[in-house]
Amino acid sequence: MANCQSPAVHASDVERALAVNAGLEGTDLHRGMMLEGEQNTPFRISPEPFWIDEALYRTIESLGPHLLAFYEAANRLYLRSVRGSAPDWVRDYLERGKSETVLDYQKMRRFRTDLPVIIRPDIIPTDDGFVVSELDSVPGGFGLLAALSRQYAALGYELVGGADGIVHGFWDAVASLAEGMPDPLVAVAVSDESDAYRGEMAWLTGRLGEMGRRAVTVHPRELRFQEDGLYVEHDGRPQKVDVLYRFFELFDLKNIPKIDLILYAIRKETVRATPPLKSHLEEKLLMALLHHGALKPFWLEQLGEERYELFKRVFPMSWVMDPRPLPPHAEIPGLSVGGVPVSDWRQLKTATQRERELVIKPSGYSPQAWGSRGVKIGHDLPQDEWAEGVEQALEAFETTPHVLQRFHKGRKFTVRYYDFEEKSVKSMPARVRLCPYYFVVGGEVRLGGILATAVSLDKKVIHGMSEAVMAPVAVRR
Repeated sequence: MANCQSPAVHASDVERALAVNAGLEGTDLHRGMMLEGEQNTPFRISPEPFWIDEALYRTIESLGPHLLAFYEAANRLYLRSVRGSAPDWVRDYLERGKSETVLDYQKMRRFRTDLPVIIRPDIIPTDDGFVVSELDSVPGGFGLLAALSRQYAALGYELVGGADGIVHGFWDAVASLAEGMPDPLVAVAVSDESDAYRGEMAWLTGRLGEMGRRAVTVHPRELRFQEDGLYVEHDGRPQKVDVLYRFFELFDLKNIPKIDLILYAIRKETVRATPPLKSHLEEKLLMALLHHGALKPFWLEQLGEERYELFKRVFPMSWVMDPRPLPPHAEIPGLSVGGVPVSDWRQLKTATQRERELVIKPSGYSPQAWGSRGVKIGHDLPQDEWAEGVEQALEAFETTPHVLQRFHKGRKFTVRYYDFEEKSVKSMPARVRLCPYYFVVGGEVRLGGILATAVSLDKKVIHGMSEAVMAPVAVRR
């Protein structure tokens, strides 16, 4: 991952940015989004990867196995709560608002140990380390990263994961579920809700096809049901799907064409599906459960002291915004307003701007729970809007529990991008989100690549937007 000194790397900044742009022409990576002029991406293009130092890279690389252990423990916590050997309120939180269909599937014994094969944390580098602001087990962006990596690798840069680390990682992870089949067929089913990601998934399966793998991106309506499984049209004829990659949200099942037939095939195990239909592993409130004092013995037993303390450091302090009254002597640990401990969430409405360096997020199972939708940054809002946000989160508890998190300010970086209007490369002070993609193959965790998203300092929420710079990560030695 050292800086490779190829002729392309020595090209000018403008030439390299334009080469990346030209290489992405016609890829449909961000389907349905408006493109400006000659630009082939709805985000800013850098002439180089985003550079991190060796120490940060080693830390991120080592994080993957810890995150898999966290998912394993969280899965056991839910199952124990279902069986009555863990607090019932854990089950109450994780099942609140979920459909009976989803609850039935996530309790089935045949799937009880199934875990996601792709793990993506959102890592925010800070002045004193980093925080993991979210975990995503149904992530977008890895097809985009795969396409970007090909372009920057062609310029001679040695990236984290290499030119095709994402492509190989994805294939090895999903194909491993096919239980030793030498040539499995993988179908990536992308719903209307997730349509913005259809282009990048089609690029990914197209790249796999170039490598001789059988993979296809389809709309759920294109799946054909037969008694022995699901079929898709591939290479001019119907072929049986061995592994179905679910690129659709569990809250959206009622809108998925043929979902009853798809679920039947999954239940009968005529097709392997990933990520598993487990809404409890897609909840942001898992971080709040990690911080809950009453669950400390469980986490120590499952994770060990070293991992437990690691997650206490990197997961922001989080709370479930449960509006039910507390006993008169009780308080919400770690929260105070005006020097007074919080015993009612509505006390937060009067918090000063400094006191409300907090974030409200829908926990999961909602169209507002992904893509930075529904996120409210306390110190970035006027007092009345913050108060309204607190009230809305409490009112939504019955169907969509919300979490409250401490806000951590990202470290300042400088990134460069090509301005298509002025036809020059500019610099931008920025804060950055790093999204490593870990692939689980046979219980082992592999880092396939890291996507960096940089936004200007005035933006509090970091996500892919027209003003963001997005690039794969490389290590500067």
